[in-house]
Amino acid sequence: MLEPDGLYRLTPEAADVPPGLPLIAGLTGFADAGGAVAQLTAYFERTADPVPLAVFDNDALLDYRARRPVIEFEEDHLTSFTPARLRLSLAKDELGRSFLLLTGYEPDFRWEGFTEALLGLLERWEVASTTWVQAVPMPVPHTRPLQVTVGGNRRDLIDSMSAWRPTTRVPSNVLHLVEFRLAERQQDVAEFVLLVPHYLADTELPAAAVKGLEVLSAATGLLFPIDALRDATREFTARVDEQVGGSEELGALVRTLEERHDAYMAGNPVRSPLTDDEGEVPSADELAAELEKFLAIRRTHDDDA
Repeated sequence: MLEPDGLYRLTPEAADVPPGLPLIAGLTGFADAGGAVAQLTAYFERTADPVPLAVFDNDALLDYRARRPVIEFEEDHLTSFTPARLRLSLAKDELGRSFLLLTGYEPDFRWEGFTEALLGLLERWEVASTTWVQAVPMPVPHTRPLQVTVGGNRRDLIDSMSAWRPTTRVPSNVLHLVEFRLAERQQDVAEFVLLVPHYLADTELPAAAVKGLEVLSAATGLLFPIDALRDATREFTARVDEQVGGSEELGALVRTLEERHDAYMAGNPVRSPLTDDEGEVPSADELAAELEKFLAIRRTHDDDA
């Protein structure tokens, strides 16, 4: 049975949630550079034994025509129907410590209603803190450690980890609204924006998942093993280096990004490494053009293999 607001149903396990847990959140659907949130979701499914507590109603929140469910067809009949899932679960870290986990799609409809429903659940279980992750493409080099922008009201995290602090207007994610409402209530909330190399934004970048887990650990004190992802990062980076080394144009791009990044991170009075020669953040079209160059070279490399 759906709860009175009609947006979710509770499972029997919802009656036994210990109070004061941290919440980790990441939703797909708007922008996910490097497949960061998708990788984190898959990681937690494999390692954190999530047990659903609240399952949100697709018919109320999802635009099926924009994100159609998957069916399987076998010769002459349908064998399965896989609906999208948006749920709040109880999960465990490497040491068996519990936390709440919000995963799934970003709602297409009823943002205010979804936010109020989620805040009600967080109040019900006296959630201690909320931490969420997203990833955006930015003109940064893959040869340097991935950086983050930190938002929210956790000054300790902002002061120690936020590499770029812009003043800007950007399209919002529903979790921005959740963050805004939590901050209004003076409840601890932190947003980590992973700054993914724009020419790798359309790939599944293991380094983005590694960084996501690192910042989540820093914010919550939870422990998430990442050795396998580190190995995948080294292998992925070696392949990218090989492809970049075969293109003078991409090589020059990466060297320019490295110079800007290194000067900026050294604290020198120079422009941000995220801006162009005029001091502006490149447009979406410019980022897309660089990505197309990289993908074209990658396709040529794959065809020659």
